[in-house]
Amino acid sequence: MVVADTSMLRCPKCQAERLDGAEECARCGIIFAKYKPQTAKTHRLPTSPACTESKWFLTARQWLIESDTSIESMTFYGRAAVFVAMVWWGWTFIVTPLETNYTGESFLHLINLPFHEAGHILFIPFGRFMTILGGTLGQVLMPMICLGTFLVKTRDPFGAAVALWWTAESLMDIAPYINDARALELMLLGGVTGKETDGHDWNNILTMLDLLEWDHRLANLTYNLGILLMLVSFLWGGTLLLRHYRRLSE
Repeated sequence: MVVADTSMLRCPKCQAERLDGAEECARCGIIFAKYKPQTAKTHRLPTSPACTESKWFLTARQWLIESDTSIESMTFYGRAAVFVAMVWWGWTFIVTPLETNYTGESFLHLINLPFHEAGHILFIPFGRFMTILGGTLGQVLMPMICLGTFLVKTRDPFGAAVALWWTAESLMDIAPYINDARALELMLLGGVTGKETDGHDWNNILTMLDLLEWDHRLANLTYNLGILLMLVSFLWGGTLLLRHYRRLSE
């Protein structure tokens, strides 16, 4: 004997008893011929931190390393020369104490100076404090803008690594300026020291923030950040140069 499937005698939606021959449910009103049972909603499992980190890592690797596909030998030799100069000059900055103001007396200081002065002018609309701070911001933002342009516009990670080196050097160039906020002994652009004028940028900035006694700590923090970024630029540029060399060898 065949047993009837009693589940077919109930409404598939509300499970009310279904009369033989009825086209719609007496309780919920659905039309049986048109009813499509809902499938269970697929709940998206939350992305695990490991997956998120992996995605970020792959994206960063693509932008910072793998987007460089240059295979020209002359480009490689040019990069190699720049990299050697970066490491040699950068290491000199790293091992020279902050108090010597070696970075402030280097040739690169003259390159940073126009961007420093332009920063003062650029930030005038934002008030006196930002006008004073604008010199430092202009000096640091310029190499950072170059870094972003190399990565996004020209897709040249090696150029970006050089720009990171410049950013690091610029921070190290600013550090002695911060360190002199109380002493005011550094020679300024006009050929006078801060003592002979109304101070200088960082004397005014820290005085306005009531943090003048923090000048040495802030200077060392800035200098050490510059050292860290410079070491990162060595690692980044060296990695790209090695990959370029391997492509030439294939």
